[in-house]
Amino acid sequence: QVQLVQSGGGLVQAGGSLRLSCAVSGVTVRLYAMGWFRQAPGKEREFVATIRWGGSVTDYADSVKGRFTISSDNAQNTVYLQMNSLKPEDTAVYYCAADFWGYRNSERISAYDHWGQGTQVTVSS
Repeated sequence: QVQLVQSGGGLVQAGGSLRLSCAVSGVTVRLYAMGWFRQAPGKEREFVATIRWGGSVTDYADSVKGRFTISSDNAQNTVYLQMNSLKPEDTAVYYCAADFWGYRNSERISAYDHWGQGTQVTVSS
């Protein structure tokens, strides 16, 4: 059974940094990509970043480009999201997600088969 377990997050002041981690277990087939999404109160879940597994292909939402970095440790089946220069508008619950097949655009929620439990990130002004 595939499980995604997230860690990290918390409360930080504007301009600060946080790192999120997401460890994937129970994998029996090779991952295609991992992604990070976020959902602010009263808003829809939105794409943040994605990374192609085993390579260096990444993609970011315009709102986080230059501030967030997605990376992976393939041996540990773990993906990270380093968040720098955080802004109050980055406040949300952040979710990691796993795509095993690559059938859909990696910026779409529908591309992902499994999701982490979510972790709160709060940025104070």
